[in-house]
Parts: sequence; structure tokens; C-alpha cells
Amino acid sequence: MSTVLELSDVTITRQGTTILDSVSWTVDSSERWVILGPNGAGKTTMLQVAAALIHPSLGTATVLDQRLGSTDVFELRPRIGFASTAMARRVPASELVIDVVLTAAYSVTGRWNEQYEELDVRRASRVLSEWKLGHLEQRRFGDLSDGEQKRVQIARAVMTDPELLLLDEPAASLDLGAREELLQLLGGYASSPYAPGIIMVTHHVEEIPPGFTHALLLSNGRITAAGPIEEVITSDVLSEAFSLPLTVDHVDGRFSARATA
Repeated sequence: MSTVLELSDVTITRQGTTILDSVSWTVDSSERWVILGPNGAGKTTMLQVAAALIHPSLGTATVLDQRLGSTDVFELRPRIGFASTAMARRVPASELVIDVVLTAAYSVTGRWNEQYEELDVRRASRVLSEWKLGHLEQRRFGDLSDGEQKRVQIARAVMTDPELLLLDEPAASLDLGAREELLQLLGGYASSPYAPGIIMVTHHVEEIPPGFTHALLLSNGRITAAGPIEEVITSDVLSEAFSLPLTVDHVDGRFSARATA
């Protein structure tokens, strides 16, 4: 086990607005974290720090033993798998699915003049098969459904055997069938002892895959609760975080929440 992310009193300020406020948090390679919180709480910003996309305004952020601000982030970022809607928007609609995954080796979106070995191509094909996408290799990314695009993003994120995997709302906008298929795949991946440390942002406890071990709640840029998932995803803790009486159920490794009548 090793520490893959360590934030110490991290504050992010943009145009006079504090987005994250003195956040301290440590993630181990054996842990699978979910981040929850109201809209505007700072969840996506936390992922952007973890992805070495932004630096703290104050405090220190260490990702994979590299302190942001004193390391080459262009060498660091290929060690991090990151799947998000924002990343998907940068993928050309005409890009073939196999190339969307393959280009992760160079941390680029849109194949150009890069050179790939046959080993890279075989690995991309294998990863697509593992995420039940093998039949879509030669399809255009822009022609896929939302659910298929989400899975392609994750396949791309794991293509390079990352040491840290970051997922920003991977189940957002999916219908019930697509959501359940994705969560089943994510749960299997998260439960593997060979998977890296994982951090996932979501708005809904129903979208937490089985196999996740820890949870963190954010509110107004501050951590309000963090720890083992069964201790954080509770009726009392969520009711306080969302300022609404909530009842949380936990059955067969899955959570659900509803407003208390």
C-alpha cells in the first residue's frame, strides 16, 4: 500500500471566490473513494487538483509522490487515468473508438502522427473487450450512445495502467440499464486487488458501485465528513450535508436515499 494523493490545507481561489477551503485529505492505493456534496461544493475542483490540472492557491498537493508546483506535470499526468464529460468533449466526433483509447498512451485526444506498436493496439483492443466495447472498435466516437461514450472514456483512462484513477460523474445522464451495466463493470474493477486507487465524484448515492471503500462529503469547499463508506453514507450525515431529512438504505453493497416524509 502507498499514498497516491495527499492534500494539506489546500485552498483554491478563483476571481476572489474560495472554491476549496483548507482541505486536508489522504488517499491510499488500496482505497476506492466516492466524493459527494451539493452542487457547487467543490467536487470537480478536487478531482482537477488530483489530476494535476490545477495547482493550489495555498497549501500543498502531492500526487503520486510528486508535489504540484515543483514537478513536471506533463510527465505526471500520463500516470493518472481521468474520465470526465469535459474530456469527452475534446475527443473529435469522427475519432474511431480504438483510437480514442489508443491515444491515451500519449495523453492526447485526436490521433495525428503518433507511432504505436502492435502491443499498444492489442492492449487497446483487450481493454475495450473488458469493458464490453470490443464490437465498437471501428465505430466513430460521436455515433455512440451516452452509455457507450462513458465506458469508452473509462477504457481510455485505464489503458495505460494508471496509478490513480479519477472518474467525474461516470453515470450521469445514463438510463437505468446503461447505469446498472456501468456500475456492475466499475464494481468488478474496483474490487480487483490489481486496480489502482480510485476517486469518483457523483451526485447520487445510487451511483456508488459496490467495492468502494471510503466516502468524502464536501460542502461549501470544506470536508464535512470522510472515512469508511458505511460510516459516512448514513441518514444523519447526509441529512446534515444536504440540509434535508434523508433516509439512507444499504442493501447488497448498494446505497439508496430518499427524503424523509
